[in-house]
Amino acid sequence: MLMLINCSHCQTPLQLPPGVKSIRCALCHAVTHVADPRSVVPSHGPASSQGFVPPPSPYGAPRGPPPSAHGRKRAVICGISYRFSRHELKGCINDAKCMKYLLINKFRFPESSIIMLTEEETDPNKIPTKHNIRMALFWLVQGCQPGDSLVFHYSGHGSQQRNYNGDEADGYDETLCPLDFETQGMIVDDEINATIVRPLPHGAKLHAIIDACHSGTVLDLPYLCRMDRNGQYWWEDHRPRSGVWKGTNGGEAISFSGCDDHQTSADTSALSKITSTGAMTFCFIQAIERGHGATYGSILNSMRTTIRSTGDAMGGGPVTSLITMLLTGGSLSGGGLRQEPQLTAGDMFDVYTKPFSL
Repeated sequence: MLMLINCSHCQTPLQLPPGVKSIRCALCHAVTHVADPRSVVPSHGPASSQGFVPPPSPYGAPRGPPPSAHGRKRAVICGISYRFSRHELKGCINDAKCMKYLLINKFRFPESSIIMLTEEETDPNKIPTKHNIRMALFWLVQGCQPGDSLVFHYSGHGSQQRNYNGDEADGYDETLCPLDFETQGMIVDDEINATIVRPLPHGAKLHAIIDACHSGTVLDLPYLCRMDRNGQYWWEDHRPRSGVWKGTNGGEAISFSGCDDHQTSADTSALSKITSTGAMTFCFIQAIERGHGATYGSILNSMRTTIRSTGDAMGGGPVTSLITMLLTGGSLSGGGLRQEPQLTAGDMFDVYTKPFSL
């Protein structure tokens, strides 16, 4: 029987195995000591089943008044071009604009309930720095209630870094690269999970659309949907071996991502393990616009078919970042990128019968 405690530093909920008197937090790496393990609240499963409400983000409230969330829909859209740097991308801000248009015109998200983070924004709090992205993600779930629909879209660089707590089967955490990642560091999947996944209450839903390399499990959701070329699928259990719960507090979290954790471009001259993105956003929007958005399975199958057929049309080889160049004016160099869009979720479900809605 596991015990529930909060990290002594950042208040992240942790699950303490029987008899253990200290545990290291995966988010801030602080060690929490328990004087008397018998005084800790027992847990027979994930925190959500015990009525446990995770604490708010440890990073504080956003600076300045956030946009009002009309109705029950709000979104954070982040597109980073890294302009004037050696990591520059050409299509990511365009991805962000297209996603905003889709949310407003197709899914009726109020424009005032969408935070846009790009280098084109005039408000310094909307530049996609590490601090501003953290604050926007905190805003996204702040005051979340049953019936709310939240969206996080990211288009930019993604990477990996060594994991030391044993939670990752491949030994690496997945990361997002803010505009200032070279000086401020990357945003790690553990933090993303703690900020926007674990606080979700029952009746609320979160959809993430992550267009970056190494992004398959960047929300650290417990289950990954594998799909073959025939559209048949199965779920893989990605719950961490430590037993720490990475699901929600009763809500629904589902993520579409651009590729598997290990997938990357052959061209890594700009920065090791990082490559340009863009094809995934295009294929996601195309699946919706072509009427393939009825279920999660139909969207995933449509996205994978589009990328695969584009690669075949280019000569039968793996799909490369050439699709990004053709669609958004980006550049192509190096061998290429084999992209297989992924679906991860907090719970397993029948992807061909569960209706998709934002």
